[in-house]
Amino acid sequence: MKNKTQLLDGEFAEICWVSLWLNPTCVIFICDKRNKKTRMKPIVAIVGRPNVGKSTIFNRITRTKEALVDDFPGVTRDRHYGDAVWNDVEFTLVDTGGFLGEEDDFTRHIRIQIHQAIQDADVIVFVLDGKEGVSPFDTDIIEVLRSVTKPVFYAVNKIDGYEKEVGLYDFYRLGIKKLYPVSGEHGYGMTDFLDDLVLDLPKFEPEESLDRIRLAVVGRPNVGKSSLINKILGEERMVVSDVPGTTRDAIDTVCDISGKSYLIIDTAGIRRKGRVSRKLEKFSIIKSLRSLDRCDVALILIDASEGITDQDITIAGYAFERGCGCIFLLNKWDIVKKEDKIVKKYYEQLRMDAKYLSFAPAMTISALTGQRVQRIFGLVDEVYKQYNTRIGTGQLNKIIEKALQKTEPSLHKGKRLKFYYTTQVSVKPPTFVCFVNYPNAVHFSYKRYLINQIREQTGLDKTPIRVLFRLRTGRIEFHTPKNAGKKRRTKQSRKKSRK
Repeated sequence: MKNKTQLLDGEFAEICWVSLWLNPTCVIFICDKRNKKTRMKPIVAIVGRPNVGKSTIFNRITRTKEALVDDFPGVTRDRHYGDAVWNDVEFTLVDTGGFLGEEDDFTRHIRIQIHQAIQDADVIVFVLDGKEGVSPFDTDIIEVLRSVTKPVFYAVNKIDGYEKEVGLYDFYRLGIKKLYPVSGEHGYGMTDFLDDLVLDLPKFEPEESLDRIRLAVVGRPNVGKSSLINKILGEERMVVSDVPGTTRDAIDTVCDISGKSYLIIDTAGIRRKGRVSRKLEKFSIIKSLRSLDRCDVALILIDASEGITDQDITIAGYAFERGCGCIFLLNKWDIVKKEDKIVKKYYEQLRMDAKYLSFAPAMTISALTGQRVQRIFGLVDEVYKQYNTRIGTGQLNKIIEKALQKTEPSLHKGKRLKFYYTTQVSVKPPTFVCFVNYPNAVHFSYKRYLINQIREQTGLDKTPIRVLFRLRTGRIEFHTPKNAGKKRRTKQSRKKSRK
């Protein structure tokens, strides 16, 4: 039975009641947003021809200077996206220059780049080179952007000061009404540019905290994400095809299984960087990243018939980076050639390639036949319970104290590192703050040692754990120091003696 219901603010939802093979009842909501509100961070795509300064502007807005910052060994990958905040407005920024190759014929790739930006981004920023002036490629791209209904901002980069704004006159002949003179290197004009930019972004409304576990099904194209969800729901809810990339957008499904509510998100597949002809489809990464921002547990699907690839590990790294609970699902196990200790070999390779995700459990399944699919939610419940666990401050400090006695941290410039106290500041994932005298001196290997000690003593062996180090601030003395009182009494006694 299906019916369409109009919600508040012009939103529509299609409500379906279906029969679940795991549980007799399930409710599916398909929301079609028709306003400018979103529960995922809006996407701003920076586009333009090479060497116009897209990456410099990206670093300026995201306030970063490196493509990758991570203390854990093994997390090595390129990053061309970043979260940014301006005037308390959160958004995800995409540097599309990172998706371009080194081909000589880059005109075709730029056109594909613009096409993908139009499809996937909420706002487009087209960067022009203020030093070199107008290029024939700029003229062609602007003609394409004129028909775009989404907001487009034209930023003329490399304008380092007011006196350099005379270079804008050459660009006005393109028929652009509003040009933003900016300098990604020095920050000139960025304030006015970002003030106008955030006004055109969809309103970001974080999801309400409901008693519902949010799952994101992520993985490379054609690994069986939609097939798995169809098997769980017992119907052809998602379009399934052998052609990679069938799922273009993230689709939400709410279902009740064994009395518990789950929100399942099927995302677009994340492609391998080496695919030259499909390289610019990396915009699908951003959709999956936005889904990872929303989820509690990421179900990372791997095509076991093709083996564990570098792209599988990269996708797992995205989930780890965002602090999601993770479960590896080795799909298509029904067509894997069965050999002696084959499961153990797969698990060992997984642990070797993704050392930073040693806590993530793994399971072999078959979305086609339903093999072990019913066991997924039991594992999800176990991971989520740990993911949402809070440890008492007293118990936590005893764990850290024993860890320090067992193995002391190395000296910092000849001085001993002192750990004053530790407290848990949040859950999802469990996050702990250690107050020390030299926060930046704690080596990443000792940080990993403390995390392992917390896991061992608390049983949190299936959830990510974050440990932060902060400098302890001094205490405020409200009473009068003893020495000050003695000095006052000495002065009074001297006055009396003089009299």
